[in-house]
Amino acid sequence: MDKHQQQQLSLAKCSRQKYSEWIFRDVPSDITIEVSGGTFALHKFPLVSRSGRIRKLVAEHRDPDISRMELLLPGGAEAFELAAKFCYGINFEITSSNVAQLCCVAEYLEMTEDFSKDNLGSRAEEYLESIVCKNLEMCVEVLQQCENLIPLADELRIVSRCIDAIASKACAEQIASSFSRLEYSSSGRLHMNKQAKREGDWWIEDLSVLRVDLYQRVMTAMKCRGVRPESIGASLVNYAQKELTKKSSLWNPSSQTKVDLISTEHERLVVETIVNLLPIEKLAVPITFLFGLLRSAVMLDCTISCRLDLERRIGSQLDVATLDDLLIPSFRHAGDTLFDVDTVHRILVNFSQQDDSEDDMEDASVFESDSPHSPSQTALFKVAKLVDNYLAEIAPDANLKLSKLMVIAETLPTHARTVHDGLYRAIDIYLKAHQGLPDSDRKKLCKLIDFQKLSQEAGAHAAQNERLPLQAIVQVLYFEQIRLRNALCCSYADDDHKPMHNSWRISSGALSAAMSPRDNYASLRRENRELKLELARLRMRLNDLEKEHVCMKRDMQKSHSRKFMSSFSKKIGKLSIFGHSSSRGSSSPSKNSHRTDSRVIERTCASTD
Repeated sequence: MDKHQQQQLSLAKCSRQKYSEWIFRDVPSDITIEVSGGTFALHKFPLVSRSGRIRKLVAEHRDPDISRMELLLPGGAEAFELAAKFCYGINFEITSSNVAQLCCVAEYLEMTEDFSKDNLGSRAEEYLESIVCKNLEMCVEVLQQCENLIPLADELRIVSRCIDAIASKACAEQIASSFSRLEYSSSGRLHMNKQAKREGDWWIEDLSVLRVDLYQRVMTAMKCRGVRPESIGASLVNYAQKELTKKSSLWNPSSQTKVDLISTEHERLVVETIVNLLPIEKLAVPITFLFGLLRSAVMLDCTISCRLDLERRIGSQLDVATLDDLLIPSFRHAGDTLFDVDTVHRILVNFSQQDDSEDDMEDASVFESDSPHSPSQTALFKVAKLVDNYLAEIAPDANLKLSKLMVIAETLPTHARTVHDGLYRAIDIYLKAHQGLPDSDRKKLCKLIDFQKLSQEAGAHAAQNERLPLQAIVQVLYFEQIRLRNALCCSYADDDHKPMHNSWRISSGALSAAMSPRDNYASLRRENRELKLELARLRMRLNDLEKEHVCMKRDMQKSHSRKFMSSFSKKIGKLSIFGHSSSRGSSSPSKNSHRTDSRVIERTCASTD
């Protein structure tokens, strides 16, 4: 056999080693098929008997003895080799790793039932429907194979069928897992055991091998099917950890190569895709993961909408964040602050607006509640403490401008801080690091501090702090003097009730200042009710005194004796509602009662307003 015949039969020899002998092994080839990645010397008859496309190309060609044909075949040489073997009647196994290629090559070559019974197209479709779509791992493998077969794989609905199968399978697995975690409590009621390990999310690791566009379509289908937000979030975290932890030169943009730029584009696409897929439910993903995405979005220069979406999501659950989360490095601006203060400010604005919107949506009946703190107030306290620690952390930065520090401190409402020790500490650190700050800026900065809300230790430190303006030190000494006076008044509370009452009023005012407007309103309503009860008791006592006075006056008119008048005067002194003995400068009981009644009425009206 000459060299030409050996080349013609090279495919037959290769196939004969793996499969059976070619039927046309002794017949010279009469057509050469060129596809991307290989050239095949074959025979027309087995090809045109199975492939409608090759039949049409041979029939339409002007030269009936056509010997060369070029095909732009999806799947390349590997897919065409399988199709050629099928045309020659050589058996091979259809698997999840080649079924997508077989479906696409069968469609391209028109290997349908119209040209031959039990053709390659119907065989591959049958395997796809009956085997692949019933197994989640096989569907994932087919989707991997479809990455290089799009858009033809989309037109044949290979991708959509696998995605629907994955979503349905994952949803069914979760339902089964939920039923397995149902158990009866000691009272006989059926409930879900939250401590039991969830076994319906084993697919999370399998999906992490998909390309980002196909992964996005799978996650979207799962959301529509009703897969738990926690499972969606866990899958997103796992996918991001695999795709965004690869080595790149993002930390040194000046030395980026072409490959690094391509990697950067890929990571930017991954971040933006994951942000679009985040569940709307709070705490579906850890807030640390959201901050990690935000750092990546800033570092990769993602779209503004992507970053704003992350800032809004973080702001809605900022009360569970930590100081390390807020310390976002400033990546792009040389000579700027060490940390990204502007991003943190926008997050705080989102938190404040979210808090206000929730308050507006609540019913007015909430104001009737006697609870001293609402959940939003608790979140405010946590965020205020977090912000004070953040300010103390960024205060030593020499490039931090006063305006940026103040705008961070003023973002939260005044009632968010019950104690100003943290804010005072942050401002003191800033003054220490910026000793050249003008006196006007020092005064402006110290106006943020309510020195009345400093603890005893912080007040003692502030009174001796030379970095504070003189006006601030005077305020500290004044409030320390008031605190000392109130403490002395409280120590004599058993002997004199009036100082005790004044001390209660001062502390009540401080508490009201520390409360939110909603809680302050509820406190005023409670105080108003107590005052009304006190006023009612005084009126009843006054009525009793007036009745007794009328009776004694009637007796006095009957007796007309000086002796009775003397006893009457002593009796009136004993009936004083304030418990004071009659003296030369004391007023009558009815006048004292009337004055007390007027004072209580004025206080009640002021509280109601």
